[in-house]
Amino acid sequence: MQRRSRGLNTGLILLLSQIFHVGINNIPPVTLATLALNIWLFLSPLKPLRNSCLSVETCYQQNDWQRLLLSPLHHADDWHLYFNMASMLWKGINLERRLGSRWFAYIITTFSLLTGVVYLFLEFAIAEFMDEPGFRRNCAVGFSGVLFALKVLNNHYCPGGFVNVLGFPVPNKFACWAELVAIHLISAGTSFAGHLAGILVGLMYTHGPLKKIMETCAGFFPSNVGNPRQQYYFNNSGYSGSQDYHQSGRPDYRPYGRPEEGPRSYDAYTAGLSEEEQLERALRASLGDQGNSRTSPPPYGFRLSPEGEMRRKRLHRFDSQ
Repeated sequence: MQRRSRGLNTGLILLLSQIFHVGINNIPPVTLATLALNIWLFLSPLKPLRNSCLSVETCYQQNDWQRLLLSPLHHADDWHLYFNMASMLWKGINLERRLGSRWFAYIITTFSLLTGVVYLFLEFAIAEFMDEPGFRRNCAVGFSGVLFALKVLNNHYCPGGFVNVLGFPVPNKFACWAELVAIHLISAGTSFAGHLAGILVGLMYTHGPLKKIMETCAGFFPSNVGNPRQQYYFNNSGYSGSQDYHQSGRPDYRPYGRPEEGPRSYDAYTAGLSEEEQLERALRASLGDQGNSRTSPPPYGFRLSPEGEMRRKRLHRFDSQ
């Protein structure tokens, strides 16, 4: 398999234009890192495509298992890169906001490896079932299998609505299956088994045991990688940050790059006073008691109700003691 040359990398230029149109500061860190890594390996591949693509023959029979790592991160040409990374851009923004960067990075890593494993199993099963050894030599490359898995996740979290597939409205929950067939029909050079492997991995996460297994494995990491409740927020000015949920359910926002602080002390704001003491001090300040004569009239426009007048007299006796 050789990289197809098209002269000017128009697809790469369009991809960079789309990234800068969205705004680098508005792209979550793991999504941005994934885009950057794929672009970098497209410009400076670690190995030629024939040595990084994934097949049963090269992996299982020749024990070249490093292809499981290389194949998702290499692309056949600039348009292959563009369509995959443009899809990753929007899926990554949506899912990383919902799941948090740590868990999303965990998902990307797991899906990249597991999609390749499922792809090898599918190609091997088809070759055995159809008695066609050629399927063992089918060599796939690209990030699209991972994207199909992410699409299953995205549709799982946003089940409503319809998408247009070849001019037909398709419910979101069936969109990945419709796109699997549509892409295979309009582009014969794509890997049907690779895309199907992505869908199966996504379903293993949303409806199978994969999520539980990942959560169990994440428990062994001290960095709390298994906390999927961290969410990210973005604004039009490009400022971004994270939102962590405490046990009380109250969100606490923290910008990127700022060290995480310990439990905040509010003594600087309350001077260590109780609520009743704060109320007394606030009322005393409003009445002009601090630094003023006790008999001076209240400020202009300030009137006390009878209850407030009694409260003022009680405070006055309290201060005289």
